[in-house]
Amino acid sequence: MKICVCGIPGIPAGRHNLRDPRLDKAHELVEARKKVHAQVDVVGPEGAMEADAILASPDALTDLVLQDLELVETRLGRDPSAEERTALLELQAHLEAGQPVSTAALGEAAQAAVAAHGFVTGRPVIVAAAGQPADPDALLLRAFAAAGHICFLTVGGPENRAWPIRRGATAAEAAGAIHTALEKGFIRAEVIGFDDLLTFGGDTGAKRAGRQRLEMRHYLVQDYDVMNIRANR
Repeated sequence: MKICVCGIPGIPAGRHNLRDPRLDKAHELVEARKKVHAQVDVVGPEGAMEADAILASPDALTDLVLQDLELVETRLGRDPSAEERTALLELQAHLEAGQPVSTAALGEAAQAAVAAHGFVTGRPVIVAAAGQPADPDALLLRAFAAAGHICFLTVGGPENRAWPIRRGATAAEAAGAIHTALEKGFIRAEVIGFDDLLTFGGDTGAKRAGRQRLEMRHYLVQDYDVMNIRANR
């Protein structure tokens, strides 16, 4: 996934590890040869339209909002349909209040009427308050979550690893994030909740306590579930 960073120093464009403290904790509890973070791609303002979320300073948010407000005013000047005009006027008031398009409470019909316009703030926008840019890892984690993503873990042996997936992904889809063959041949997932991993001191302790459960392909993966995928090869 891509995160656009606007007006925040210290987060250069390129690929970044998502340094989630939960992976660090799992790595303390479960022996593995290495630790592998989930990753995101960071782009500059020129990549905003392709990004899944935007991280912005307050001043950068103002610039983005003004950009979208200009688009709204341009569309209003082109004699739009009644439905589009109503939606645009709602957005105009929202943007004039300094708020991004993504937080506007438009109805389904209004959303459909303006869906093709490609507002830059139509994706989640996370604003870094004073002092927060000093913790870029936390900001990237916030943007990752705001864009509708979570991680699941595989642990033990070669690596303890966080795998990024979309929130609402099934166990079979999560298997596909590891390898397409695992999704095609999916049998079941052996799952330990992250809280149980902590409570019982690792995956072995959680299993002994009866906290590992078997889930089928349509199970909705929860954030930081520890999963062992069983599949036909």
